[in-house]
Amino acid sequence: MSAPFSGTEGRDQHSRIHSRPNPGFLERLGETMGGMMVGVALFFVSFYVLFTNEGRAIRTAASLDEGLSQVLTLHPDMYVDPQNDNRLVHLSAPTAHLSVAVQAVKLKRNVEMYQWVEYQDSREHKEGGETKTETTYTYNTEWKSEVINSRNFDQEIGHMNPSAMAVESVTVVAPDVWVGYFFLSKGLIDQINNYQTLRLGALPVTDPFLTVHDDYFYHTANPRRPEVGDVRVSFSYAGLSGEGSFPGPPQTVSVVAMQKEERLKPFKTKSGDTLEILYLEELTAEEVFAKEHQLNDMKTWALRAGGWFLMFLSISLTTRIIYTLVDWVPVLRDLVSVGLKLFALCVSCCLSLLTIAAGWLFYRPLLAGLIAALALVPILIARSRAPDKKHQ
Repeated sequence: MSAPFSGTEGRDQHSRIHSRPNPGFLERLGETMGGMMVGVALFFVSFYVLFTNEGRAIRTAASLDEGLSQVLTLHPDMYVDPQNDNRLVHLSAPTAHLSVAVQAVKLKRNVEMYQWVEYQDSREHKEGGETKTETTYTYNTEWKSEVINSRNFDQEIGHMNPSAMAVESVTVVAPDVWVGYFFLSKGLIDQINNYQTLRLGALPVTDPFLTVHDDYFYHTANPRRPEVGDVRVSFSYAGLSGEGSFPGPPQTVSVVAMQKEERLKPFKTKSGDTLEILYLEELTAEEVFAKEHQLNDMKTWALRAGGWFLMFLSISLTTRIIYTLVDWVPVLRDLVSVGLKLFALCVSCCLSLLTIAAGWLFYRPLLAGLIAALALVPILIARSRAPDKKHQ
């Protein structure tokens, strides 16, 4: 709905062309050596990510199993029982807090200013022993939530932005939030982030310099033709609380944490992890821990993929020098490039599996052995074929 106010009328552009000599062999070799140093560093980082990720995944799974075996489900209308102090408890109930205006756990004020924005589009081409770069700078007026420094523009004249906003964005959090008869810890409150836009259409506006349109307060008489420096404000809320409050019913949450008198705090497991869980829906204790196990599995595989990619990138950068040595031969450099990519792929997969196997060695030796055997399959296949080729 705010697209008509994007300011396409203020669009303009210009281009600049920069030329530089094509890099010589020694310069390309120097750049490759720098890439090799980065590759070596990434190689060790990938080992650290892959190895520690396995231990983290096992500890988290053990902590979740421990928590599920100890958790005590409380009724939302149950008063605080001192006998449950320091125990892990589960509770599903609507949130509540003391408020004057919008009854929500969090209220965010989002401020945007109408400003000039610079975009760059660069194209390179080689001509007469030089590399020419043609950069096109495009300027457009848009609503932005951060101040755009026009001093960094290629052409500041005619595209100047204010140096600060008249009103700053801010998030207000209720100091005391409780579920049932228990106050939530800061860590639990931080997990309430289901922000929704506050509808402003029904609010009366008496200020002649303030206009409401599409759930924004526009600090201008004509929001359809804003000027650079104009400000608009929207509000969003998270965690509605209080019966019959504006703008909707209270938010029901499911919490798993340690009871400490009338407060819910982090629970320390024997594995060393902390359990302080909140979901923005009504769930049983079993469903909460099942979701946490799913998140742990997703995080584990994401870190495995990230660790493998870092290792693949590190090997590619380290072996790049071979490509640089032959990049002046058109056909040979293409073959070398494909070969190096296949080499990096095979080696990174093998080393990643071996590292994962090492992470499991202290927990499940049999599984670690199977993963290590899988990692060695390409090497065994290559060695088994070597005698045949030699015999031929």
